[in-house]
Amino acid sequence: MLEHSNAAMPQTPCPADSEVRAELERILSSSCFQASEKRRRFLRFVVEETLAGRANRLKGYTVAVEVFERAEDFDPQIDPVVRLEARRLRRDLDGYYAADGRDNPLHISIPKGQYAPEFTVLDTGNADHRTEHPTPEDIDASDAAKPETKNEAANGRKSPSIVRWMMASLLLCALVIVTLGYELFKDRVQKPAQTKTAHGPSLIVLPFEQRDNGPATAFLANGLTDEIMAEFDHYPDIRLYMDPALFEKQAMANIVRMADKSGVEFLVSGSVSSDASMIRVNAKLIHVATDQVLWTETYDSPQSPPSLMKTQKQIAENVASTLGQPYGIIRTFETDKLLDSHARSETSYECILQAYSYRRSFAANLRAPVLACLKEAVQRDPGYPEAWAMLGWLYMDSGRFEWAPDSPEKAYDRALSAASHAIVLEGKNVLALKVLAAVNHYMGNYEESVRLQRRALELNPNDPDTMEQLGWRLAIRGNFEEGIPYLQKAIDLTVSPPGWFYHLIAIDHYMNGRYTEMLTAAKNGVVDELPTSWALVAIAQGALGNKAAAQTALAKMTQASPLMARDPGTFLRRHQATDEIVNAFIAGMRKAGWTEPGAG
Repeated sequence: MLEHSNAAMPQTPCPADSEVRAELERILSSSCFQASEKRRRFLRFVVEETLAGRANRLKGYTVAVEVFERAEDFDPQIDPVVRLEARRLRRDLDGYYAADGRDNPLHISIPKGQYAPEFTVLDTGNADHRTEHPTPEDIDASDAAKPETKNEAANGRKSPSIVRWMMASLLLCALVIVTLGYELFKDRVQKPAQTKTAHGPSLIVLPFEQRDNGPATAFLANGLTDEIMAEFDHYPDIRLYMDPALFEKQAMANIVRMADKSGVEFLVSGSVSSDASMIRVNAKLIHVATDQVLWTETYDSPQSPPSLMKTQKQIAENVASTLGQPYGIIRTFETDKLLDSHARSETSYECILQAYSYRRSFAANLRAPVLACLKEAVQRDPGYPEAWAMLGWLYMDSGRFEWAPDSPEKAYDRALSAASHAIVLEGKNVLALKVLAAVNHYMGNYEESVRLQRRALELNPNDPDTMEQLGWRLAIRGNFEEGIPYLQKAIDLTVSPPGWFYHLIAIDHYMNGRYTEMLTAAKNGVVDELPTSWALVAIAQGALGNKAAAQTALAKMTQASPLMARDPGTFLRRHQATDEIVNAFIAGMRKAGWTEPGAG
């Protein structure tokens, strides 16, 4: 577990009611505050209720009845009006504080997951309140002077540099204003212009076309756009912008031209139709520049009201996950386009794409260029949390794969520092949490690792990469019962699963004597030519008595990783595998025909 300091947290000044009301009036009178009249009433209501000491009653039902004039039999599970309007109001506030309200001494926000506002007093008279960004050189230098032994890392005791970084994270998180709102605001008033600081693809979710006049069709067509946009909020590097209502009743050719002129890269569109018993939703993703349909899917559902509510939620989750996940349609398309062009990455987001491509296979020839690209990204764009988080992942890889210039412990220290700074920039950044979880695992802090990974999954419950890493972390430490279902679901949800998604599933099959199932899983894993995948194929073939096939797989394993061929036990223990897994793995390799170097 990470150590915590006993130092007291700084006390945030409590603003006077008059100061809060003055700030409320500044917001409501500003032309940069784009909220509708209903959302303005929403903001005033929750602020006044909080000042009156009734923040604890600000639930969805109360807001729906008092602000949106719903009847007393209002059911938030059927009518999501409050949740959707709260999301829009948060964006309205982000836009205001990115413009007119940027230098205001007091900020009003509504954190995700609640309707009670928070009032933050900023020290505008002190320039030092801004977040200071370290450089990769700072991180490299910060741990160079302090040796840390392997035993210290294994026992969970952190070097002073780690403690300082973690404390800095804790202290600064209370002061940092999330920069995502600024990006969203820019997208409303500017072209998402192909700038050097673009943080991801820009996308519009169009209103779904209603193909008939049935009430079920109208329900889904009206609600799907907002529901899909809400699910895309889990993927902050996909920039949603502009009001979809602007495109209503426009011909698709006109919409594509308008989007292209505005600099939009992708459109999500669809239609809803029905017959006597079923309702059908068609959805598709269009690449604006080429007018190419990159993805299409059809969803069918019974017309009963309970089924419709469930269908709307499931479709929105599936669309956002399929398109937005790390190995999903959008990122894969952009990565392939970047790799095909053979161009040097010029934006920070392109460095992220390169890093995800590297993380499929962990190819040695990609390590140095990707690490260099990410170092350039955080220097060019120091407020980009995903770049810092991914830099932390590369630092961690340099330790666990032993290509760091110094010890693995030093590499983990650098990884922890970079990921901690990403958390300072954005306290709920899922990628940063995943990196912190991974680093803690490799440092031997297993409980903290799982806690952080569960937190990441809570924030984005439909991201298969986050799901897979939790399952992997549990299974490699022997908790197959809980870990394997996460891995299976992650594979089911992933458009193009990396090979390492299958490794622990194959090992679980082997340890339970299911050799045919193991071979199937292991073969699925060789797509990225990983040495562990070939070792697992060899073990499965050996267990099935296929000696020639086992020898072929062992040869491919040796070519991919001489270290694994030389000492598989050390290779697995470096990834914190249990003794039970290591022993079973080595026994399987011996049966496949592997012998220790020098044995004979």
